[in-house]
Amino acid sequence: MLIKAVVILLLVLIIGSLFSGLLFMFKDKSNSDRMVKALTIRIGLSIFLFILLMAGFYFGLIPGHR
Repeated sequence: MLIKAVVILLLVLIIGSLFSGLLFMFKDKSNSDRMVKALTIRIGLSIFLFILLMAGFYFGLIPGHR
């Protein structure tokens, strides 16, 4: 149950970072790097989620289908 909550939390954070990057893209008219930072955070969270899912499957926290 804990792994499900962590996955859902990470997905919400990824979507939030994606939309903040979109907001910064349209609102920032200067040469700020807020959009790049938001998208970098999104990529980092996505990679972390992928590694977490693979580790959960490997250690048996996420059962496979047979």
